[in-house]
Amino acid sequence: MTTNPSDALLRKILTESKTFACIGVSMNPVRPSYFVARYLSLKGFRVIPVNPGHAGESLFGEEIYPDIASIPGDIRIDVLDLFRRSEHVPPIVEEALRLRPELKTIWMQIGVQSPEAEAMAQDAGKQVVQNRCPKIEYQRLFGELRMGGFNTGVLSSKL
Repeated sequence: MTTNPSDALLRKILTESKTFACIGVSMNPVRPSYFVARYLSLKGFRVIPVNPGHAGESLFGEEIYPDIASIPGDIRIDVLDLFRRSEHVPPIVEEALRLRPELKTIWMQIGVQSPEAEAMAQDAGKQVVQNRCPKIEYQRLFGELRMGGFNTGVLSSKL
């Protein structure tokens, strides 16, 4: 339950989580939210897209929902991945905590931080990641950035 999580905790989140609800995902393939959601889906995560402007359409084989309340209860969400401006985050997190007790992690994308949302989530026993991207963290922790010549700071016996 930290906003500056260790590599071990990030690895645990990315290994144990199965479903990401991506709040504010775009249908535009040049937007970061689109390619992050696409990457996660290609890595085997189930990505539930949430965007009121595209509700009822489909993205990566999943229906787009207008809000968290509209996501069917039989879809278990492990990570709430927020692509919204920081000032919009607290009410979204509040709604998610109320409606989705199974949630384990609140993940705020690069540039997104909210002490208020952090406190709510931590009080509810949830893990919080702020100002980070699950795509970048996955690539860094599981050796994909290394292939691009980046020094990830993660040692591995892989060649």
